[in-house]
Amino acid sequence: MEKQGQKVDNIRNVLLPFLAGVGTGAAAYYTLRNRQLAEQQAGFGQLPRDKTLDNTFALLCEGYHFIQNRCRRFHSDIFETRLFGERVLCMSGKEAAKLFYDTERFQRKGAAPKRIQKTLFGENGVQTMDDAAHKHRKLLFMSLMTPERLKVLADLTLEQWEAAIGKWEAMDQVVLFDEVQDMLCRIACQWAGVPLEETEVKQRASDFGTMIDAFGGVGPRYWSGKRARARAEEWIRGMIEHIRSFKLNVPKDTAAYAMAWHRDINGMLLDTQMAAVELINILRPIVAIATYITFGALALHEHPECREKLRSNENQYVHMFVQEIRRFYPFGPFLGARVKNDFTWKQIRFIKGTLVLLDIYGINHDSRLWEKPYEFRPERFKDWSGNLFDFVPQGGGDYYQGHRCAGEWLTVEIMKTSFDFLTKHIEYQVPDQDLRYSLVRVPTLPNSRFAISNVRRKNAY
Repeated sequence: MEKQGQKVDNIRNVLLPFLAGVGTGAAAYYTLRNRQLAEQQAGFGQLPRDKTLDNTFALLCEGYHFIQNRCRRFHSDIFETRLFGERVLCMSGKEAAKLFYDTERFQRKGAAPKRIQKTLFGENGVQTMDDAAHKHRKLLFMSLMTPERLKVLADLTLEQWEAAIGKWEAMDQVVLFDEVQDMLCRIACQWAGVPLEETEVKQRASDFGTMIDAFGGVGPRYWSGKRARARAEEWIRGMIEHIRSFKLNVPKDTAAYAMAWHRDINGMLLDTQMAAVELINILRPIVAIATYITFGALALHEHPECREKLRSNENQYVHMFVQEIRRFYPFGPFLGARVKNDFTWKQIRFIKGTLVLLDIYGINHDSRLWEKPYEFRPERFKDWSGNLFDFVPQGGGDYYQGHRCAGEWLTVEIMKTSFDFLTKHIEYQVPDQDLRYSLVRVPTLPNSRFAISNVRRKNAY
């Protein structure tokens, strides 16, 4: 019983903060409930509904599979539940994703809990904005994603992999996730024009990683993430101030310059804090790619046939491999938005203010969209034409008009360069270790963080 209690406590620590603080309270819940019942009596469709008083514990126990499990049980892509005292609609499937990214029907304001903003996103960042103000801010991010700047990013990534070999050859064992996280911090800062001394790398990389890990934590994980964000914001605020006072010169085509001098939709220079938040929203997601690279190394270990295909790179296999990693392995479980105004969809009434969760993990493993979705098969992307709503590892919809992650192109570029290097220019052994990963813990990684040994250069350029 004691072990079971500890397990439940651990599970509770996983997903609690995602929805903590978003409840509208009992009174608001019953107001929405009464409206829904009245509308059903008027002829609107009836939603499948969990019969439990509150389904929070099931969410904590099931993690990435929570929405998907109920969609299968109810034979429906949408159902109603209660989480932390609030009425919530959960959706999955391509059509649901298309609806979710309709900015006329959904808004991000009020969807992300303050706990998440104080660790992962930063308060009042681009992820929480809507309408014209959001489009204006999003263009700032997209302006950095030019082919020229993506090429610079790929070159910096290659340089860092080259530099790592000498160090790793002298080490008995390398914990890949930790080393790659440091590497990506160097890449992110150099690409963004942020000065970073080598003596700072581990602290800054650890802070970014801790902010990411705090997404699914309470207690020590949450407080560590909050402290890490405070340190990062203080650091970047100081840098923004130095740029604006001309004590620090940074290239005009970098994110640091763009954030420091950006003006909002009203023509006002962003305050120092807001500029720092948005610059961190460039740096932190690049560091987060360490998760994908670690899972990619796991894929190479478990599917050794992929290694030779990556070496030959026939039909741009590296791109297929990268996309399959992003589809197959767990990253984000779901995303949240709130109903902007009342509307009806497929005879279901959506009431203003209702929290709606879109099942990211479930869509990427939907058998209607992906043949044998729980098999790792990069070739499925060979003739894939692409769709804004059926492949959503970093969100869906349009980059410029909606909330799809602006850094998705950065992610793909860094991953392609990394796996090209791992398969063509480096050799290593994978010692015995615990490579399992939890689909309850969010975010998740292989338990060992993927250790390698006997690292050596395969050939020189």
